[in-house]
Amino acid sequence: MAHVIKTQEDYLAVYKQSIENPETFWAGVAEGFTWKKKWDKVVEWNFNEAEAKWFTGGKLNITENCIDRHLATKANQTALIWEPNKPTDEARKITYQQLHDEVCKVGNMLKAHGVKKGDRVCIYMPMVPEAAYAILGCARIGAVHSVVFAGFSAGSLSDRINDSGCKIVLTTDGAYRGDKTINLKAIVDEALQRSPGVVKVIVSAHLQSKPAMQQGRDFSWEEEMSKVPAQCEAEEMDAEDLLFILYTSGSTGKPKGMVHTTAGYMVYTNYTFKTAFQYREGQVYWCTADVGWVTGHSYILYGPLSAGATSVMFEGIPSWPDWGRFWQAIERHKVNIFYTAPTAIRSLQQAPLSFIEKYDLSSLQVLGSVGEPINEEAWNWYNEHIGRNNCPIIDTWWQTETGGFMISPIANVTKLKPAFASFPLPGVQPAIMNEAGEELTGNNVEGRLTIKFPWPAMARTIYGDHQRFKDTYFSTFPGKYFTGDGSKRDDEGYYRITGRVDDIIIVSGHNLGTAEIENAINEHSSVVESAVVGYPHDIKGQAVYAFVICYEMPKEADKLRAEIKEMVSKIIGPIAKPDKIQFVSGLPKTRSGKIMRRILRKVAEGETSNLGDTTTLLDPNIVEEIKAGAIK
Repeated sequence: MAHVIKTQEDYLAVYKQSIENPETFWAGVAEGFTWKKKWDKVVEWNFNEAEAKWFTGGKLNITENCIDRHLATKANQTALIWEPNKPTDEARKITYQQLHDEVCKVGNMLKAHGVKKGDRVCIYMPMVPEAAYAILGCARIGAVHSVVFAGFSAGSLSDRINDSGCKIVLTTDGAYRGDKTINLKAIVDEALQRSPGVVKVIVSAHLQSKPAMQQGRDFSWEEEMSKVPAQCEAEEMDAEDLLFILYTSGSTGKPKGMVHTTAGYMVYTNYTFKTAFQYREGQVYWCTADVGWVTGHSYILYGPLSAGATSVMFEGIPSWPDWGRFWQAIERHKVNIFYTAPTAIRSLQQAPLSFIEKYDLSSLQVLGSVGEPINEEAWNWYNEHIGRNNCPIIDTWWQTETGGFMISPIANVTKLKPAFASFPLPGVQPAIMNEAGEELTGNNVEGRLTIKFPWPAMARTIYGDHQRFKDTYFSTFPGKYFTGDGSKRDDEGYYRITGRVDDIIIVSGHNLGTAEIENAINEHSSVVESAVVGYPHDIKGQAVYAFVICYEMPKEADKLRAEIKEMVSKIIGPIAKPDKIQFVSGLPKTRSGKIMRRILRKVAEGETSNLGDTTTLLDPNIVEEIKAGAIK
């Protein structure tokens, strides 16, 4: 096994070994798994062709490593805790043995419906145990799962089904979202009008709503599962066989189906989960993400389950029935490791502290942050009120494309700096590049973040379009993977992610990261959250437009604008001061919490007639409010 990391000195030694001899390092990590046949070669790669292969010649099945190998010692241990939408409903605890049986049944059910190794299966489900069974059931028989977040519209679902060539959809009759219900089956029916390739739909009765079922195409999950045995031999998979396709937004609008393969992804998600959180046997771990996103794939299911952990799946939302929902669940399940998004943290910050104070959070040992750079104010609030200044905050930087954590503190090892992702994990070789394509060595540098050596969980291609994969990630800086993010490395070598490079605003020749300006604005005591975009300016080229949410709408708006500008000037410099500040009650966010900046850019540019598709927004009405209040 790879070396254990307990101190910063350990980290430096292990990191050095992982860089100087990556093959030996990753072979050591991979030894800890169940292989049907060991690999012939650890890694083969050519970044000029956007190619990398890991553990070639190895044979395995990821579900044997996530489930079967634990049964001898952990059959009765809880694998998944399902926390339902309504806190009055009973949580479900699913043991490793029960998980094994359900996953085997799904595998058999899929085979009974004609699914074979290599076939693509679309999963469009809310956060219910059946979603986990579906994902792992596909992997059990070698089918490729393509999970589509259950908040996406029929059009988005149809696009993804068609791109990946799915012939079968697994869904539920509907979903709960706080006090609302969503008719998922109706969305599937609408999507399939544009996806004629789908021949079977299997529907789980989550809401018991008895949806319309099309004869010969639609089947009941519960009825089909009752027909099959709870034993299903795991399909032997090649290390580089497809495990899943997961779609991520493309800058051109067409979603990119990122392809992840079996062995490298398994080894890496397991290693990074155990290393970053310093996971210890018996801890209860809760990642609040949805399985529809890569965070759910890697750090609700594959990473924790391969480590034999107890992982919480949460169906609800943090604000319903009140703002104490997260803290109530932490108390109920005695959660030790809690991993959530800055968007959630900033929302929770707005609520009175009484919602936290009524619950016992003493079980917490490690906190985590995922999805975007966390601003300093949110970091400090999280640290003080949730961690009680006693839990390290693991601020993870990674992407759908990377498969797992890349730059992250290590719990109780790394000295923390608020808003810094800190250091690369072992095996990760970042390089900061300037506009001329030269690597910036040493500290106190800022530029574009690239990775110069492969890591096991990296995406292998864009499904059906390797040229686009090559063009998007490997053409900007030849021989390197370009993350699309800007980064600073400070005087101690800590990395801070400054935001997407396509979210860079060039003001009078100065490159300004939107995340950096937002962090500065968010430091103001009246501000909850902000989003910054650039708009054309006759003299500066681009100017800064800020959309700002306050704890309450300001009575003296101009006074607050002046204070915010002064704060930005003080933290970053006068060049970064927003030219326009619009106070808003909310931002156009997708249901995963991502701000849809293209809408804000159009508003800032004065183009409000054609804002494109807003159906995937959490609250489309917010767009009308923003348009109405736009500053000319």
